[in-house]
Amino acid sequence: MITVDARGDQCPIPVVKTKQAISELKGSGIVEVLVDNDIAVQNVTRLAEHEGAAVKAEKQGDATYRLEIVISREASGNASAEPTEAAVCYQDRQDDFIVVVSSECMGTGNDELGAVLIKGFLFAVSQLETLPAKIIFYNGGARLTTEGSASLEDLRRMEAAGVEILTCGTCLDYYHLKDKLAVGSVTNMYAIVEAMTEAGRILRP
Repeated sequence: MITVDARGDQCPIPVVKTKQAISELKGSGIVEVLVDNDIAVQNVTRLAEHEGAAVKAEKQGDATYRLEIVISREASGNASAEPTEAAVCYQDRQDDFIVVVSSECMGTGNDELGAVLIKGFLFAVSQLETLPAKIIFYNGGARLTTEGSASLEDLRRMEAAGVEILTCGTCLDYYHLKDKLAVGSVTNMYAIVEAMTEAGRILRP
């Protein structure tokens, strides 16, 4: 049995941790997942069902839910195949889609919530089977590539995997952040338009 303690983790981390644990089984076994909210229960349950696994959930106390995911060798699909997920090179899994980020928040309504959402969004992008060719930041999104950003670790990991991280130079100048750039390189509006025109798909948070 593998136990995943995802209590206190924001979406999509409980799902990512659970998916990694299922992969580690390399066949039949049980994954026990501990979470602290109903949304995480629903998301992990959907993942388990997508994997063809049996899953049951129970509430333990006021702030803990326990999910038991039973994986059969048949349900695990290619879990025993080689190379394992951890051994696959990210550079071989890039596509012609790009991500464009225009704000340090995701959505409208509450900026504090929006900051949590954009961090989760970029983390989720870093966990995709197919990584984007480029991630472009402009306007308020430029702050996400500068010193103090909560997303620097995820962005640096993707950059190391071959994803091009680009930030609008005009935006950095406007916010007086050009000397604070902490990941990727500076770009211009012509290059941004060119990248968006040539991309097969564009993903916007």
